[in-house]
Amino acid sequence: EGPAIILDSIATILVEPGCTAYVSANGDVLIQIHEATKGSTHSSTLDADPIQLSIFSHRFMSIAEQMGRTLQRTSVSVNIKERLDFSCALFSPSGGLVANAPHIPVHLGSMQDAVRFQKDHWGDDIN
Repeated sequence: EGPAIILDSIATILVEPGCTAYVSANGDVLIQIHEATKGSTHSSTLDADPIQLSIFSHRFMSIAEQMGRTLQRTSVSVNIKERLDFSCALFSPSGGLVANAPHIPVHLGSMQDAVRFQKDHWGDDIN
């Protein structure tokens, strides 16, 4: 039952409030969205538990930092591997910045606008 974060060796999955996650026989994670949640515009920021908010905030920051470490470790570019000249961040479904890793955050000022443009440009056909 959400809200929850599911961690494994290669992924981090956020289960939203009003959703339930199941693990299939093949090891796939299936998330069921309950009917009462569909189309809901509930804003959890108004009644957020400060402890849970802090836990999720730190977890999202950790995800962005892990993205950066993976990029650095697998890169062949000197700019990325040694100078850390990149930015990693998580964005909300609306394109708003959720968390960013502290590499070179100069890109982050324009990243939010770029993500929002792509969302508006591609709409639901982003795949």
